[in-house]
Amino acid sequence: MQYKLFGKSGLRVSELCLGTMTFGEEWGYGANKEESRTIFNSFLEAGGNFIDTANRYTEGTSEKFIGEFVKESQRRDELVIATKCTLYTQSGRINDSGNHRKSLVQNLEGSLKRLQLDYVDMLYIHAWDFTTAEDEVMRALDDLVRSGKVLYIAVSDTPAWMIARSNAIAELKGWSRFAGMQVEYSLITRDAERDLLPLAKYTDMGVTAWAPLAGGALTGKYLGNNQDPKRLKEGSKRLNEKSMSIAETVVKIANENNCAPAHVALNWVRKNKASVIPIIGARSAKQFQESLHCLNHSISDEQMQELNSVSEIELGFPHDFLKQDGVKTVMYGGLYDKIDRSNLKL
Repeated sequence: MQYKLFGKSGLRVSELCLGTMTFGEEWGYGANKEESRTIFNSFLEAGGNFIDTANRYTEGTSEKFIGEFVKESQRRDELVIATKCTLYTQSGRINDSGNHRKSLVQNLEGSLKRLQLDYVDMLYIHAWDFTTAEDEVMRALDDLVRSGKVLYIAVSDTPAWMIARSNAIAELKGWSRFAGMQVEYSLITRDAERDLLPLAKYTDMGVTAWAPLAGGALTGKYLGNNQDPKRLKEGSKRLNEKSMSIAETVVKIANENNCAPAHVALNWVRKNKASVIPIIGARSAKQFQESLHCLNHSISDEQMQELNSVSEIELGFPHDFLKQDGVKTVMYGGLYDKIDRSNLKL
């Protein structure tokens, strides 16, 4: 296991992040406590230190399990524990969700209690609620940092323009800024390449990727008559014609490399965008070990090109417009190729 700097925060995190949405069986799938403990310990034994959870995961059981496992490990100081707020823990309670101060404070206190911790290393806004003003959100989060109960803040499932605006406000006010973002990113879902990943690169934000295996669609188990347990429903965007073509290419390259399809899909995320940290989770220790072994494999530049080609998306306006030769000609006086752009972040 190697380690990465999380954006410009200086925080050192493992190149894979342990996803714990499957810790607990309350949602009808997932791992029981003993299986979850095995997954957790094997991640630590492999050198992992970055753990992702949320107040909402398995009705709070995920955080409870992690709290117990961290205590048993006696390695709290080595670990980077990230949780999330915003989503409700009890339905029907009007202020139990959202990004307003009352919700953030209540949700954090609940998470700390379940995790049996005095502080969390990272607190994510789980999603943007569009009912709380940006300055209210950032000031409330800054207060949580200053209280010592949160070390870093981050944001998940939020438009790039809102992240940029919120961080600009924080920087102008001298408040804590979002150190990173969490996005859905895989060979099947590359939408983050339009604006979110360029924003992260340009402003030095760390990035974690959820669903890097597209809910299992990239493992090959939805191809043909595979009888492995399945969770994706028929009609899912992850099972359309293009997605299955991508999955077939992943399986083909896995066969060429004598590895599992999961290794190919995870290593594409790691290699395609070097700053992105895949979140790996599993319902069993066997599944988790298979994903973890992606660190022992690699894919060639030619195979990367093949994967990029089959999964390519249109960036849309204005990105595709600005790439047109005619536009570049009039914008740079016909001298675009003579301009040294090697030091540009974009």
